Amino acid sequence: MSLMKNNILFNLLFFVCIGISQSIYSQDLLETLEKEYPDTPQYEMATFKATRISIGHSVENRKKGVLEIMAMNRFWNLPNNEKSQSFVADKLSTRLALEYGVSDRLTFGVGGTTLDGIFDSFLKYRLVRQQKNTKASPFSITLFQNISYRGKKGYKNINLYDSFSDRLAYTSQLLIAHKFTSQFSLQISPTYIHRGSSRFNEDPHNQFAIGVGARYKLGGHVAIASEYSHVLNPLKSVNTYNAFAIGVNWELSDVMLQFQLTNVRGVVEDAFIAQTPFNFNFNDPNFVFGFNATFALHLNQKKNE
Repeated sequence: MSLMKNNILFNLLFFVCIGISQSIYSQDLLETLEKEYPDTPQYEMATFKATRISIGHSVENRKKGVLEIMAMNRFWNLPNNEKSQSFVADKLSTRLALEYGVSDRLTFGVGGTTLDGIFDSFLKYRLVRQQKNTKASPFSITLFQNISYRGKKGYKNINLYDSFSDRLAYTSQLLIAHKFTSQFSLQISPTYIHRGSSRFNEDPHNQFAIGVGARYKLGGHVAIASEYSHVLNPLKSVNTYNAFAIGVNWELSDVMLQFQLTNVRGVVEDAFIAQTPFNFNFNDPNFVFGFNATFALHLNQKKNE
C-alpha cells in the first residue's frame, strides 16, 4: 500500500516538473518569437480621402506609381457684371496639375494656374503615420514644400517684377492630422510663406499662418469638408482676409469630386492663404464657387499584377 502511495506521489511530482519545464520553455519560446517577429503596427487609413481637404493640402500622399490628374476651378461674379468672361460666371480661374507618387511617402507635383499666370511645383513627404489603438504615434505628420512663379502681375501689384527671383514665392507647411473616428478627421497646418520681393516696405516678405481643416463622413462616399487659415502678420498695403471654405467631397472609385463655397480665388498656397482680397459672404464679388476634379491613374498596376 505504501508502495502504491509512493508511485502516485512520484507520478504527481513528475507531471508537475514536466508542466513547470514546459511553461518555462513556452515562455522562452514566446519571448524569442516576439523578438524575431515583433507586432506589426496597425496604421490608420484614409485620414482624408484625397490629397486636398477642400482647398488646401491634406496629410495624404498618393501611393508609389500613382499619377494624379487634377483640375481645380474657381468661379465668381463681379459687381454689376463688369468684364464678364463666361456665361456661367464673370470670372474663372483654373489650375491644371499632375501629381505623382515617387514612393508611398513622397509625392511630386507640378501645375499651372490661369489667374495671375502662376506656375508651381511641390514636394510632399509623409513623415509619421498615425497608429491604431496606441499612444506611440497618435498623429499623421506630412511635410509640404511649394515654390511658385508668378507670370503676370498679381493682386494690387504687391510684388516687384524686375527679375526672375522677384516673381518667386515659397510655402512651407507642417501638416498634422488625427483621425478620431471613421467619420471625423482634423488637421492643423502651421504655415510659413516667403515672397521673393515686395513693392511696399510695410509689407512683410515672410508671413506666418495657422490652418485648420476637418472632414466628416456623412455616409457612403460623401463627406463634408471645411478649412480656415488665419494669417498672423497680414499685408499692410492692401486689405486681405483669411481664407475659408466649406463644401462636399464625393468619392467615385479613382475619381474625387470636391465642391466648395469659399472666398478664395487663388489656388496656389501663397496666393489663397495670404492674398485673399474679399471676406466670406454671399455678395458679389465675395462669393466664390469652387470645383475640384481628380483622377488617379495607376501606372504600376500591370507590374504589380
